[in-house]
Amino acid sequence: MRGYFGLGVEGISKPMNAGSLFRTAHAFGADFVFAIAPDVNLRMVRKADTSEAAKHVPLYEYPTVEALQLPHGCQLVGVEFLEDAVDLPSFTHPARAAYVLGSERGTLSPALLARCSHVVRIPTRFCVNIAVAAAILLYDRMLTRRRFAPRPTGTGGPVEALPPHAHGGRFTRRDT
Repeated sequence: MRGYFGLGVEGISKPMNAGSLFRTAHAFGADFVFAIAPDVNLRMVRKADTSEAAKHVPLYEYPTVEALQLPHGCQLVGVEFLEDAVDLPSFTHPARAAYVLGSERGTLSPALLARCSHVVRIPTRFCVNIAVAAAILLYDRMLTRRRFAPRPTGTGGPVEALPPHAHGGRFTRRDT
């Protein structure tokens, strides 16, 4: 899969949720995780983060939205339960993305929403736990950005194998 992604949260206050969030990011192959103005000591998330994500995935902590720094070309994607947000199943994920979720009992701040290139919503009847929302989001990214054998038209697993990757032809750069 080409590109990269990170997963972050604004104003998280429960260490178990932070640990679950970082573990989920690690499980789905996040290249970095971040927290904006956390209300919890992020070093105390080990009880929920049994994968020890902090040993394998860089963690960035920012005191404010204004201090948030992302790699050049990385699009910030807010995940928020808003009426005018794009439903996740209808969203095409950027190759280079940083996804950010709001706190457990709050929403993304107006300052952070203003910085987002996109805002998506998980089309559920009500909000789900932050780690569950992260898992749904990253599962959707994985399904849409990786190669898998096609789904059959009937019930069950794939009936045809994943076709081999087709490499492009020769490519030569010319100085003009």
